[in-house]
Amino acid sequence: MPPPRRSCKPPKGPAMIPACPPPRAPTRPKVPPPPGACDTHAHVFGPASRFPYAADRSYTPPDAPLEQYLAMLDTVGFERGVLVQGSAHGRDNSAMLDALEREPRRLRGVAVADAEVAPAELRRWARLGVRGLRFNHYFRDGQLHYRGGVPLEAARRLAPIMAELGWHLQLWIDVKDLPETLPTLKALGLPVVIDHMGRSDAGAGTGTPGFQALLRLVGEDGCWVKLSGAHRISRRPPDYPDARPFMEALVAANPDRLVWGGDWPHPRMETEMPDVGHLFELFQQWVPQAAAQAKILVDNPARLYGF
Repeated sequence: MPPPRRSCKPPKGPAMIPACPPPRAPTRPKVPPPPGACDTHAHVFGPASRFPYAADRSYTPPDAPLEQYLAMLDTVGFERGVLVQGSAHGRDNSAMLDALEREPRRLRGVAVADAEVAPAELRRWARLGVRGLRFNHYFRDGQLHYRGGVPLEAARRLAPIMAELGWHLQLWIDVKDLPETLPTLKALGLPVVIDHMGRSDAGAGTGTPGFQALLRLVGEDGCWVKLSGAHRISRRPPDYPDARPFMEALVAANPDRLVWGGDWPHPRMETEMPDVGHLFELFQQWVPQAAAQAKILVDNPARLYGF
């Protein structure tokens, strides 16, 4: 029987900020990941008593501290992880940076910063294990979907220091907006990592201009793509079969520029809460080739994040 449908609760009270449920306890996959495997997309939240959430946020996550994330990694079998700054903390990276400082060998990070941040601060983050900055270019109804992120326009001023540090630009974007965004990305001259398979609409299929542009970008220009978020683009939980063709097409395009992530603890889910162990087993089914798995889980993350 599939797990019950759970999503962010409707907003209550004067703040009108929806509260999200906690993640499901992960299951252990039947076949574990290979040694050195890396989960490249997760967030730590709180504890709010120590790391308060931003007042201007789109949702209130459950506390999902480092200890809980490490327990998930241990259960599923990942030796390494990459923490991405979640928008609920806004531009205060303290929770993520604290986690990197406590687990310097096991973890790397992707931070959020506006254009006014001091270069010395970014260099300090680099010493702690930050390897890139995330920018929000994901629109709904003509507006950025999540409050607390940094728009892509800020990357123009940050690009020189990012290049100096060897960082990449991680982009939260819907592929339908990718074709018109390509000139901006190429002008920045930075390695680019696209979140969640481009946040494609699984119901629209793989033939859309946006997804075809993504395939060309990863195949010809060496852009990186995260094989994450099947549960976010799919309309058919809990096995997400309509997301499978997107992952298969990306692997066929260029397995040397792909990484995998579980998206724990799955904030702002609009359908039932996924299980990271099950998501990983789906990846194993959809990408059965051992050589491709080794690249996506071990070799590629080691290169991209400097493990």
